[in-house]
Amino acid sequence: MRRHFIRRMANRFLHFLARFLPGAESVRPFLHKLRGVKIGKDVFIGEEVYLENEYPHYVEIHDEAQIALRSIIMAHVRGPGKLIICKKAWIGPNCVISAVTGEVLTIGEGAVVGAGSVVTKDVPPYTFVGGVPAKPIARVTVPLIQKNTYTAFKEGLLPLE
Repeated sequence: MRRHFIRRMANRFLHFLARFLPGAESVRPFLHKLRGVKIGKDVFIGEEVYLENEYPHYVEIHDEAQIALRSIIMAHVRGPGKLIICKKAWIGPNCVISAVTGEVLTIGEGAVVGAGSVVTKDVPPYTFVGGVPAKPIARVTVPLIQKNTYTAFKEGLLPLE
């Protein structure tokens, strides 16, 4: 029991540091890895991102995914679920993403979650979602990753029919 408590306290301390220290592509992902979050390569984690405190090992963030500032990523509601952010996904600022107990919530490859959205259901690959609750808005043909320009992303959006 004591070890469990110490581990939980260490996770919270590392989480605190990750929320405020610089290094969106280096220090923050490294600190979250130490906490148990599974993180791929070239991941961007913005300032003040709340990334699952109680069950960090139930969160996966794949290569080239980006999470903008002040988003909340939770893998539990009264017990652990699992949350997967697939490669090249982009989570906008001030989003809330919450997995339900015993279920897996997936943000698909190349998906984009608009600023201020609330996501409680899977987001299909290469889909732009937004709102409260988040709903599909457009199809993404150019992922919103570091090497692509915002203009290319915007011009590559295809309205859903």
